[in-house]
Amino acid sequence: MKTKLHIIKIGGNLIDDANQLNTFLSNFSKLKGLKILVHGGGKKATELSRKLGIEPVLMEGRRITSEKDLEIATMVYAGLINKNITAQLQAMNCNAIGLSGADANSIESSKRASYPIDFGYVGDIVTVNTQLLEILLYNDILPVFCAITHDGKGQLLNTNADTIAADLASALSNNYEVKLHYCFEKQGVLLNIKQEDSVIPFINSVKYAELKALGIIDKGMLPKLENCFRALKNNVSKVIIGNAASITRENQPYTTLEL
Repeated sequence: MKTKLHIIKIGGNLIDDANQLNTFLSNFSKLKGLKILVHGGGKKATELSRKLGIEPVLMEGRRITSEKDLEIATMVYAGLINKNITAQLQAMNCNAIGLSGADANSIESSKRASYPIDFGYVGDIVTVNTQLLEILLYNDILPVFCAITHDGKGQLLNTNADTIAADLASALSNNYEVKLHYCFEKQGVLLNIKQEDSVIPFINSVKYAELKALGIIDKGMLPKLENCFRALKNNVSKVIIGNAASITRENQPYTTLEL
């Protein structure tokens, strides 16, 4: 029987709001068993960019990562946010270690092709160092990953945190019973983005195709759901999307995804 492993990704206002982040980390620290945390960057990278006179450039809703953007993302994601989260977890008796993909060659990626859109210094994951992660987990050390990877040739790359969580879950599912949890400020996937209580409790691949065809799901949620179903196809046992409370409270509304 495989050992259970929770992989939880946080993003959105959970990172930007100190109270929401503290609530989440408190719940996360109480979660029993093996666990890995993955975090995005929230709005802090954008705020710092603008303070430095660098206006973010978006293409089809996704950010272009220039050399300067990468420097800022690395400072904010791998530095400020990652180390603050790690320090808070230490205060909650979780022996956490903050990691980028470059640390101990934990996540290697390749720079995304420049055609048809050149997203700049954006990385697509190639390999996950599962041996390293198993050593850390075996020794009760909690990995906290930011959204920065590397190409093995000295280049850091900006990588989507949802994708990192899905790829970690997929890579570790051979040896663990992995539950993947995407945690943000909403209670789950919403039927109506303007109605906070319109949570869709269950989505399988058939229902997802129907909702997508009808244009019901918010466009910003679609890439997250694609990562969810990719993880499920790679033997991840369960995927949940919900808010900070949903990781420890069974009666909390959330969305469960299955194939």
